Amino acid sequence: MPGPAPLDAPTADTPADPARPRKRSITIAGHRTSLSLEQAFWDTLAEFARHDGVSINRLLTQIDAARAANLSSAARVYVLERLRGEAGRRLTRPAGSAGPRESP
Repeated sequence: MPGPAPLDAPTADTPADPARPRKRSITIAGHRTSLSLEQAFWDTLAEFARHDGVSINRLLTQIDAARAANLSSAARVYVLERLRGEAGRRLTRPAGSAGPRESP
C-alpha cells in the first residue's frame, strides 16, 4: 500500500494549480513553523539551496534573519531579487570581453 501523498501533491479532489500556494512545515532556528508559497517559489528555493550547498531550511533561516516582512513575502522577494541579480550578471559583460560589435 503506498504511503501518504506529499503535502504539495495534487489529489483527485484538488487538481494541480501552480498559482495556488502550497503550505509546508519547516524548522527555522530550532522552531517549527509553516510557510505557504507557490510551487514555482519552492522549486526555485530548492535550486538556490542546492547551488549554495545548504538545505532549504538553512536558506529560509538566512532569509528569516534578514526579513522586514512576513516570511512568505520575504521568501518571494528573495527569489525575485536573486533572479534579477543573476539576469543582470548575464546581461553585463566585463570590459574587454568579446561580445557583439556595433556598426558605425
